[in-house]
Amino acid sequence: MIFGLLASCSQEEKKYRIGVSQCSDDIWRDKQNSELKIGAYFHDNVELRFAAAFDSDERQIQQIDSLVETGIDLLIVAPNQVSTISPAIDRAYDKGIPVIVFERKTNTKKYTAYMGADNYEMGHLMGEYVATRLNEHGKIIEVMGLKGSSPAIERHNGFREAIAQHPGIQVVATLQGDWTEPTAYNTVKQWLSKNKGEQIDLVFGMNDRTAMGARKAFEEAGAVLPLFCGIDGLPGENGGIRLVQDSLLDASYIYPTHGDQLLQLAVDILEGKPYEKETNLMSALVTQDNARVLLMESEEIMRQSHSLEQLHEKASQYLNQLGNQRTLIFVALAAIFLLLALLVGIYMYYLQKARIQDERMEMEREQLDFYTQVSHELRTPLTLIEGPLDQLLRTNDFRNASDNAQELFSIVRRNTQRLTRLINKMLDAQVGGTITDDNAHLETQNLASPETAGNVKPDEDAPTVLIVDDNADIRTYLRSILQGQYSVLEAEDGKRGLELAREQVPDLIVSDVMMPVMNGLEFCQQVKKDDISSHIPVILLTARALEKHQIEGYESGADAYITKPFSPELLLARIDNLLQSRHQLKDLWGMKPAEQLAEEPAKVPSKAPSTAPAPIEDAFISRFKKMVEERLSDSNLSVEDLAADMGLSRVQLYRKVKALTGCTPVDLLRKARLAQAQRLLQESTLSVSEIAYQVGFASPSYFTKCYKDEFGTVPGEVRKPN
Repeated sequence: MIFGLLASCSQEEKKYRIGVSQCSDDIWRDKQNSELKIGAYFHDNVELRFAAAFDSDERQIQQIDSLVETGIDLLIVAPNQVSTISPAIDRAYDKGIPVIVFERKTNTKKYTAYMGADNYEMGHLMGEYVATRLNEHGKIIEVMGLKGSSPAIERHNGFREAIAQHPGIQVVATLQGDWTEPTAYNTVKQWLSKNKGEQIDLVFGMNDRTAMGARKAFEEAGAVLPLFCGIDGLPGENGGIRLVQDSLLDASYIYPTHGDQLLQLAVDILEGKPYEKETNLMSALVTQDNARVLLMESEEIMRQSHSLEQLHEKASQYLNQLGNQRTLIFVALAAIFLLLALLVGIYMYYLQKARIQDERMEMEREQLDFYTQVSHELRTPLTLIEGPLDQLLRTNDFRNASDNAQELFSIVRRNTQRLTRLINKMLDAQVGGTITDDNAHLETQNLASPETAGNVKPDEDAPTVLIVDDNADIRTYLRSILQGQYSVLEAEDGKRGLELAREQVPDLIVSDVMMPVMNGLEFCQQVKKDDISSHIPVILLTARALEKHQIEGYESGADAYITKPFSPELLLARIDNLLQSRHQLKDLWGMKPAEQLAEEPAKVPSKAPSTAPAPIEDAFISRFKKMVEERLSDSNLSVEDLAADMGLSRVQLYRKVKALTGCTPVDLLRKARLAQAQRLLQESTLSVSEIAYQVGFASPSYFTKCYKDEFGTVPGEVRKPN
C-alpha cells in the first residue's frame, strides 16, 4: 500500500518542452526572455530552452536543428534574416513541430503562427514625426538595421514613404548598420569624415542602439549635434525611454516584447486551444512629452515582475520542502512498520515520533512565516480600501447618494471587514485552529455618521509626526488623516526614518514593521537608543497581528502597536494619548511666584545649596541643567555654546528640549538665571546689581525688567526687613 501511494504521488502531468531561438542577444531580448520565464511560472508543465545566435545565420541554423534533435514540442524563432533561416524552420515544421515566428518575418509559409509588431507602420509614423519635428524642412541621415532582416526592410520602406510626402525633407545618406551600436558608430564616423561641414538636422537609427552609436560619432567628431531618433523604447537604465527623458534621444518608438503573451500562444497551440495565426502587437511613440509617464509605468511593471520572481522562488522553495517532508513521512512510516517486528519497536516508535514532531513544528513555523508575509501583502491594500471608504461614508456626498448607492457601499464595507476577519482567522488557524467564518451573515451596518471636518492646516506649533512606511499609498493615506492636526514628515524605510528622527526630532513616530533596508523593529530600537530621539513615542502600525509579533514590537521599545486595517479614529486617539501623557519637565529650577515669597519668612543668608527636592528628570535634561548651572554667570553664554557642550546641533538641542520641557533653551536659560537670582535675593546680602551680574545679566535694568515679567514684582520688593 505504501509503495502504491508513492507511485501515485510520483505521477505528473505532461511536460511541454519549448525551444526559443533568438537571432541575437541584447537588452530587448533579455526583457522578452524574462517575460517568457514569468509566463512559464503560471504553467508548471512548461520547460523553456533558450538559444542565442548573436546575429549569425549559420549559428542560428545549427541551434534550431539542435533544439529539434533534443525533442522539443514547439519552436519559437526570431529569424536573423528573411530567407537564410527558412530551410531550418521548414525542417522543424515538416517533423510535426509547431513553429511560432515572432518579431521578424521569414519567406517560408511553413509556420503555425506569427506574433510581432507592424514594422512598416513604425517606420511610417517615425517619418511623419520627423517631418513635423523639423517643420517640413531639413536634412536627415538614416542608419539601417541588419541587411536582409524583415524589420530593417519594413521600417525603411515605411520611413521613406512617409518622408517622400514632404519635399522639404532631404535624406542625404542611408547608411548600412546591423542593429549594434559599434557598427552604427563606425558607419556614421566614416560618413562624417568624408562630408565635413555638412549640416545634419536629424539622424534616424532603426533602433535606439544605432541612434546612440550615431550620437557618439557626432560628439567625437565635434560636429553640431542634430536630433536623434530610434526604435525599441525599452525601460530600464539604458533603455530608449530613459534616453528620451534624458534628452539623449529626441524620440523613440516602443517595440513591444510581450514574452508572456507569446508563451500563452505557445501553450494554447500545444493544448489544442483556439488561437490567432497572425497577431500584431500594439506600440507607441515616445517623446519628451510622455517619456516620464511611460518610464514610471514601465519601472512599476519591472518592480512588480521582480516581486513576482521573488514570490515564485519562495513558493518553489516551500514546495520542494513540502515534497521532501512528504517523502520523509512515507519513509518514516515504512521504518516504523518494520521496527514493530523487533523487540525494540516501542523505543524506536517514540524516537521516530519525536523526530516527526520536530519536523512538523518546523513546517508549521515556515508556513506561519509564509502566511505572515501574505497577510502583510493583503492587509496593506485592505487598509487603503477600508480607511478611505470609512472617510467617504462620513461625507455629504454619501449621505445625499441614492439608496441603491448606499446599499452598494454597505456591501463593499461589509465584505472588506469580512475579508479582514478571514485573514485573521487564517493566521490563527496556523497555530492549530480551523478557519470558520462566523461573521458570514453580518447585518448591514448603519453607514450614516457625522460629517468629518475639512482639512485644516496645522498651526506652526502643531506637533510633528514622522511616518515611516515603504508603501507610498499608505504614507499618502496616513498624511490625509494627520495633516489637519499635525505637521507630517515621511520616510520610505527605517534608515531614512532614523536620519529624519535625528535631524527633525519629531514629536511622535508612526512606523511600519516589514520594510526594506531597515525594518521597523530595528528602527524602533535605534530610535530608543539614540540620545537625540530616545524620548520620541513610537507607534508600530503593521499587518503582523499575532501575539508573538506584538511582543517583539514592545520588546523593541514601541509605545503602541496597531494592526492593519485600522480605524483612523483609533490612530488619532492613540497619538493624542501618547502626546498628552508624555512626561514634560515644566519647572527645572523650582521658581516660586512673588505672592508665595511674600508670605514666607525671610531666610538667613547662606551659601549652602538648597535642600528642596528636585523634580523628576531624565538623563538628558539632568545633563543639560548641569551645563547651564556651571556657566550661569557667563553673560555671553548662547544656545550654540550649550549645543556644542551637549554634542548636538542648535536645531537638535532646540527640538529635544522643547519636546521634553515645553520651553525653548533660551527660555530655560533665562529661567535658570532668574531662579538663581530669586534664591540670592532671599539668602544673601548682595545688592540687586551685584546679583544681576552674578547670574549673567548684562545690565541691572534688563535684569529688573525680566524679573518683573517673570514674577510680577521688582527685585527690591522681595527682601523683607529682619
